Amino acid sequence: MVNFFNFMGQEWLLVGTLIVLIFVYSWRERIKSGRPIPINEVTRLLNNGAVLLDVRDSAEFKAGHIVGAINVPYGKITAEIANLEVHKGKVIIVADKLGQHAGLVGRTLGKQGHDVRRLAGGIAEWQAQSLPLVK
Repeated sequence: MVNFFNFMGQEWLLVGTLIVLIFVYSWRERIKSGRPIPINEVTRLLNNGAVLLDVRDSAEFKAGHIVGAINVPYGKITAEIANLEVHKGKVIIVADKLGQHAGLVGRTLGKQGHDVRRLAGGIAEWQAQSLPLVK
């Protein structure tokens, strides 16, 4: 363990560069899957013609969703991606339950040329802010 700290002390420039590179890599990967946006920006974008894609299961979607949302369950996104071509040129906001699947869906849509954003915190955050859901 002492050797490790010795190495870090002697090679501080190398260790610092590694930390910066890890940070930059994780930041770029996060952006590739669609920039996470807060709820107030989601409502602004929806009012300006953005499309909300809810990737939760159909049962969860029917229990409550954001007005105007399109439901394509996460497991079916690759099969249904062609149906989203009509929304090309619009901002697509991906929402899921907690934010765990939105990044992968965002990356898939981004590769297809869509302008993608992610609802930060998912529908759980939307509900935590006491914003309405429709059934």
